[in-house]
Amino acid sequence: MNSAPVAVFDSGVGGLTVVSALRRELPGEDIIYLGDTARVPYGGKSRSTIERYSEEIARMLVGEGAKIVVVACNTASALALPRLREVLDVAVEGVIAPGVQAALEATRSGHVAVIGTKATVGSGAYENALRDARPGIRVTSMACPLLVPLIEEGMLADAITDAVLERYLGPLGECDADTLVLGCTHYPLLAPAIARRVAAGIALVDSAANCARAVAGRLDRSGLRAPAGRAGSLRLGFTDPPDRFLGVAGRALGLDTSDAAVWRVPPLGQ
Repeated sequence: MNSAPVAVFDSGVGGLTVVSALRRELPGEDIIYLGDTARVPYGGKSRSTIERYSEEIARMLVGEGAKIVVVACNTASALALPRLREVLDVAVEGVIAPGVQAALEATRSGHVAVIGTKATVGSGAYENALRDARPGIRVTSMACPLLVPLIEEGMLADAITDAVLERYLGPLGECDADTLVLGCTHYPLLAPAIARRVAAGIALVDSAANCARAVAGRLDRSGLRAPAGRAGSLRLGFTDPPDRFLGVAGRALGLDTSDAAVWRVPPLGQ
């Protein structure tokens, strides 16, 4: 199993931030990425639908020989992780728990802010996990629904994006939160712009980078890390042809998606 692939899935292309972090953290691992672009976005759908979509995608990845399934989607991590851990025979890692742990280690004031999609913020996943881990911690959660469309349009350094960030992040200047969790796997692409718009000293917690470290730790504990000295490969799959954001994300993250083997996935039911 050491040479078996690490499998990653997301509702679309945003999970490539997790892939990029995994390639930095685990350069010897073969990685399979599957984006459910035919049914994106998962946000706004019911828990039962998100569980069904996630199980279908995860079972496809296990069928490809995956030794671990990484849920690079905050909505699926919030709503489908317990189901996946119940039905799959391989380890499953999400993006929320690693982000929560990193936020707890970073905060000094005991006040953590979280930004995410409406679905993730509405689920209370980060807020509940933070309070379960440290009762009494203060959490300020903010839904930022315009950020993903702007990112997917490639507007990573744009006056409109800056204005939207100012609108969303302005309230942070009125509280003593010292840690900001980027609770969507798209958001690391805006990390430089976000850092310019929060007070100096606020720590940004990148869910993608922390997820990659958690995966590395899990592989090491299980004795499943790929042999040293090998060069890992990247294989991309989509349930519908990806739009131009694949190229935007690839360039921003330093991933050569043009050379990655593309896995043609048969259509799935709605």
